[in-house]
Amino acid sequence: METVVSGIRSTGKLHLGNYYGALRNFLKMQNEYNCFFFIADYHSLTTHPTPSDLHGNVKQVLVEYLAAGLDPDKSTLYIQSDVPEIAELYLFMNMNAYLGELERGASFKDKIRANPNNVNAGLLTYPVLMAVDILIHHATKVPVGKDQEQHLEMARTFGNRFNNLYKTEYFKEPYAFSYAKDLIKIPGLDGKGKMGKSEGEMNAVYLSDSPEIIRKKVMKAVTDGGPTEENQAKPQEIQNLFDLMAVVSTPDTLAHFDGLYNKCQIRYGDFKKALAEDMINATKDIRERIDDISADTDLLRKVALQGAEKARASAAKTVKEVREIIGFRNF
Repeated sequence: METVVSGIRSTGKLHLGNYYGALRNFLKMQNEYNCFFFIADYHSLTTHPTPSDLHGNVKQVLVEYLAAGLDPDKSTLYIQSDVPEIAELYLFMNMNAYLGELERGASFKDKIRANPNNVNAGLLTYPVLMAVDILIHHATKVPVGKDQEQHLEMARTFGNRFNNLYKTEYFKEPYAFSYAKDLIKIPGLDGKGKMGKSEGEMNAVYLSDSPEIIRKKVMKAVTDGGPTEENQAKPQEIQNLFDLMAVVSTPDTLAHFDGLYNKCQIRYGDFKKALAEDMINATKDIRERIDDISADTDLLRKVALQGAEKARASAAKTVKEVREIIGFRNF
């Protein structure tokens, strides 16, 4: 059985983009592959979260992983920092990562432009840590979007460089993986790009949002003055809302409002109200499970400990073998 690895940064609540873009596929993968799904709290340290925020965000993602349906008995569900072997392999792999290639990384360039006063070493070596997350479990399949393909290419580079340096075939090459027919891009409510945490609270509909909050966010979503010609092309902000409706609503509902738009008869208020109610229904079961699981400290502790034990068993084996390949010995 091939191994799949994927993680989500512990930087806050999960939204519809996380669920429809990733988590729904994870639910299928856990029945077909040897899956490691982790909460990337080491990665979040590049933005210097407070201890209370870090703890709260890790707990929130763990709760929402479980509420969405990830099963700790089917997959290895763990917190990155519970596996110290990751930090050790990160050190080893950093020795074979070169400054020029790290500085050329698209993600690094984007981050230093966005945060010129926080250009820390963790940002520079971020691709190395991502590679270690994958290589430490010998994953060959990694669910990633287009924006992460360069990091995956670098993971192959670092693994192959280690193999060449020590004349071994130890690390396998990981490749991007998805259920292609289910790939979905979830747009945000701001009329611009995809739904995301960094675009602001009102851009995303979170899995834990109450019905009242969802209604408020959707009703404030960006629209225009309405169509002026029959069957005219929808501008981006309107197409985004129709794309969201295509995900959470029935085909009949989508066809109804699409028809009204094409006839210049659409009322955005009615359209948004229908979209909001369908979002509320789509997230209802998860939202209720989030409330129940958040209050179950014993369950969360059990899941975290179980995941750490399983992940460490895999990681410790890799680090032991890497140490031997490099030349470290236990006398």
